[in-house]
Amino acid sequence: MNVLLKSATIIDSKSSLHFKVRDILIENGKISKIASKIPENKKYRTLKLKNLHVSAGWFDSSVSFGEPGYEERETIKNGLLAAGKSGFTGIALNSNTNPTIDNKSVVDFVINKERTSAVNLLPIACLTKGSEGVNLAELFDMKNAGAIAFGDFKKAIANPNLMKIALLYAQNFDGLVLSYPQDNAIANNGIANESDANTKLGLKGNPALAEELQIARDLFLLEYTGGKLHIPTISTQGAVKLIKEAKKKGLDISCSVTAHHLCLTDDELNNFDSNFKIKPPIRTKKDTAALIKGVKDGTIDMITSDHNPIDIEHKKVEFENALDGTIGLESLFGAVNQVVDLEMLVRCLTTNPRKRFGLEEIIIKEGEKANLTLFNPSHEYVFLEEEIVSSSKNAAFLGKNLMGKAYGIFANNKLVLR
Repeated sequence: MNVLLKSATIIDSKSSLHFKVRDILIENGKISKIASKIPENKKYRTLKLKNLHVSAGWFDSSVSFGEPGYEERETIKNGLLAAGKSGFTGIALNSNTNPTIDNKSVVDFVINKERTSAVNLLPIACLTKGSEGVNLAELFDMKNAGAIAFGDFKKAIANPNLMKIALLYAQNFDGLVLSYPQDNAIANNGIANESDANTKLGLKGNPALAEELQIARDLFLLEYTGGKLHIPTISTQGAVKLIKEAKKKGLDISCSVTAHHLCLTDDELNNFDSNFKIKPPIRTKKDTAALIKGVKDGTIDMITSDHNPIDIEHKKVEFENALDGTIGLESLFGAVNQVVDLEMLVRCLTTNPRKRFGLEEIIIKEGEKANLTLFNPSHEYVFLEEEIVSSSKNAAFLGKNLMGKAYGIFANNKLVLR
């Protein structure tokens, strides 16, 4: 496919073209020319988009769809379409499925389901069989089949010896282990951040202590075993501090934060809107400030949508009975672009997650394969349901003012536009 991008501001901190405005010609899936002006030609599809910016294709490190097993929430096909139209050329698929992604056959299934998509799907396989936290899954076989990391989605490993063994074993094939940060005994079925205000609302608390105890335990284990550990979706001020100290020690640790934990606080719970029932719970202004600072100083490596579609039957119910989760592919950029500068945001969506998950680096350069996100960072709008491509509509940012929107992507020799 041949496409000419006109007057595109290139965002690539590793390139001499960083923040330069250039025309970009893509021929047969490769960048054939980058110049101040490239003449239009009938052989090319020309794109002239308002305030067009181009970066390496964004990668989301935590995405759930539903298929297999929960297709009423989201199919892989429609989920990848939503990802592409939201600016993502690659996603890490969580094992939030039935059956879980705990063996080579299921890894093969999800990878091969939509091989022709513009968006690359890379599975995060279960760490334990059935995500039950008892026995390790077939990690080596799943790594060879294409799994990029191993973790039980939103399920903490209660047994520290099991986590120790996982960290030791995964070193044999350079595997990345994920550990959901929650001490289940302390969290004790809490559904909201523990605070006086939420107690008055009658919402059982899940304290910051539950997250921080688990992270502290895992960091002690990592220091003992070695290996590579990733903590997904941290949410507290204390978590940032613990990980910052671990990095100073030289431990091979990384972490992510969600868009909603960067931008929202538990003040949103006053109306008992189940779209804000999220795991881990959204927390306080002090926590969001610490998380934003953690992104800016490099303690937090990547930003994720933590996209988790929930069908209406399980979301439009009483707050206590609703399933946890919000969709976020469509709103991530517009939300976080208001609290993190553009260069850092792009780094947290491109270079950092790709390096951590062992993926190929993307370079905006003549002769390189085109893997690009097209976006406008200054577009202001209210996020309405009509913006949502996902099958489920459980969006925490519905009705919020956002700034910045993806036009789409060019990847795998395909153009996907909103």
